[in-house]
Amino acid sequence: MRQFLFIASNSFRELIRQPVYLLLMSAASLFIVFLSTVPYFGFGDDPKMVEDMSLAVLLLAGLLMSVLCAASTVAQELRTGTALTVLSKPVGRGSFLLGKFAGLAGALALFTGALMVAVLLASRMAFDAYGDTDLTSLLIYVAAVLAAYAAGGFTNFFLRRPFVSDAVLAYALFTGLALALIVNYTVLDKAFDGPAKVDWRLVPAGVLVWFALLVLAALALACSTRLDTIPTLAVCSALFLLGLMSDYLFGGPAAQGSWWAQVAYAAVPNWQQFWATDALEQGKTIPWKYVGQAAGYMGVYLVGALAAALWLFEDRELG
Repeated sequence: MRQFLFIASNSFRELIRQPVYLLLMSAASLFIVFLSTVPYFGFGDDPKMVEDMSLAVLLLAGLLMSVLCAASTVAQELRTGTALTVLSKPVGRGSFLLGKFAGLAGALALFTGALMVAVLLASRMAFDAYGDTDLTSLLIYVAAVLAAYAAGGFTNFFLRRPFVSDAVLAYALFTGLALALIVNYTVLDKAFDGPAKVDWRLVPAGVLVWFALLVLAALALACSTRLDTIPTLAVCSALFLLGLMSDYLFGGPAAQGSWWAQVAYAAVPNWQQFWATDALEQGKTIPWKYVGQAAGYMGVYLVGALAAALWLFEDRELG
């Protein structure tokens, strides 16, 4: 257990030290906030459009991050020989691989949480044709981003700490504090709906997106035991596209009793199970009961993907 926790914590620290982690977190969250500053003339549906686009950016950025992190945490260590050094000590391959996935899950949780702060802020800042851009909230959020980078630079220069990991942690902390400051101490009046409010119904939607990222990360981890980064990205992209069309390709034939369609429908993850933005229309909410059911669906795929990863990694040549 001690070895597992050490590998998981070390993997988490290594992932958040990657420059691409900070760059993608910053670019995606700033783009999400930017989406709420543009008028769309959507006939009153502008806030809903902003929420849908924000969650879509979260999903796409998270998918890219999960594949890159999963590939770098195993494939890169196999290529550089780091995995051989670790496994030459009394560390089993199962503990090594599961510890890597635990660290990856933690890094994805931090990434999703930081972007969800931007999504919640965008839901408050979104306006229709009768409103204006919320410059106060925008300036507070940008100031928090700049303060996070400044904090990373300060600890790097004076304390000789890694810039990227400190900036990532400061980014998540300062943007969260910025959201709390905006919600509690600023007021934005909308034309017909009264004071602007955060759409907290997006929280379960963000949790479902995190579930999808964990499933894809487990699949990427299994691929990275045999493939390098670019082939892993290609395979996971194909699985993602296939899963998006799962209902159309396999759902109909499976309902008609086709055995091959039933097998394919069960084997390919159906990403639509984790995308429930349609439930947020007209004041509806995503029940936490459904989130629990989706967690069970995710757990089944995690067990299968990690079992496949352990099987592929068991006889992998490390030299």
